[in-house]
Amino acid sequence: MHNYFSSDFKLGILGGGQLGKMMLYETRKYDIQTYVLEANPEAPCKIACDVFEQGDLMDYDTVLNFGRKVDVLTFEIELVNVDALAQLEREGKKVYPSSSTLKKIQDKGVQKQFYADQKIPTAAFEVYANKYELTEALVRKEWEYPFVWKSCTGGYDGKGVSVIREKEDLIPLPEGACIAEKMIPFKNELAVIVARNVSGEVKTYPVVEMEFHPEANQVEYVICPARIDADVAEKARAIAKKVSESFEHVGLLAVEMFQTEDDEILVNEVAPRPHNSGHYSIEASFTNQFEQHIRAILNLPLGDTDSKVGGVMVNLVGEENHEGNVLYENIEKIMQMPGVTPHIYGKKQTRPFRKMGHVTIVNKDLSEARRIAEEVKKEIKVISSS
Repeated sequence: MHNYFSSDFKLGILGGGQLGKMMLYETRKYDIQTYVLEANPEAPCKIACDVFEQGDLMDYDTVLNFGRKVDVLTFEIELVNVDALAQLEREGKKVYPSSSTLKKIQDKGVQKQFYADQKIPTAAFEVYANKYELTEALVRKEWEYPFVWKSCTGGYDGKGVSVIREKEDLIPLPEGACIAEKMIPFKNELAVIVARNVSGEVKTYPVVEMEFHPEANQVEYVICPARIDADVAEKARAIAKKVSESFEHVGLLAVEMFQTEDDEILVNEVAPRPHNSGHYSIEASFTNQFEQHIRAILNLPLGDTDSKVGGVMVNLVGEENHEGNVLYENIEKIMQMPGVTPHIYGKKQTRPFRKMGHVTIVNKDLSEARRIAEEVKKEIKVISSS
């Protein structure tokens, strides 16, 4: 048993955003020493880690040299140099999730093909090397409108995903490798977070339901537990577990899924890290997702994933037409509401739809939590003061 606590053990985190910051709350709780690598000198993690290094996560040497200073390396964003991670593993460093897991997930084309190979249910798709190939396939009627276009690399928060209904919609798309995916009529977008530690102990969190903002293509509310039948929830957790076993990941895996009109569960995509759909767990669960990630990568026993109480999460994103120094308008009004906890990520500059924070609403009655969440959404505004 390694002594992680109040010792010279060093945990390295690639990425300095809000996910890292919330992970650092847990390392503080356990007095685990932390090193963070991040390009932005003003990143949210800066205030909470022991050592903050500024550097490019995609640069091979930067990641390699950083990784050599720590005992275990993890990440809070997928856009990191995988070759450097693989080299660190060859040198005997522990990297969780592993470089091979990340390789299968980083490229969405590879990820989708992986589901097909592993017989994991997912929407019908085709991978194209570039935009020209996709256009040719449409001309030859090998693929048809409407469909969902996804960039193979680099997409996040609704970027890199477009619904293509006609030829004109193709014009603004970038030239690179992409997936065309069949449009699936679905009732619900669901997510399950799976934790797996180094020894292979696995636990799943309850199914959450995501309500989307129609224009921004970003999640508006995350609701736990999802308002679905028990058998559908069971199926979703079982499929999420299968996905986790197939990737053999260590740490957290957020599995996003569609519940179709006839209650089939299709896997949309995964993220090998703490995830927006698990933020509710900080207030609502016995073990929140960030603590669970730390437990998993340090091969500690996994905590209880059950909820203590119903939870709804609202993302705080920058208002349209506001750019500059951030101001949280009416925050004291929402703090008067029962069961409301705001989380401010520490980004000094706001811009339209940028994730600036979130608010959790807990209540024994889920529909009451959902009602208060709507009030929160109406009241609080992320604007610029300048």
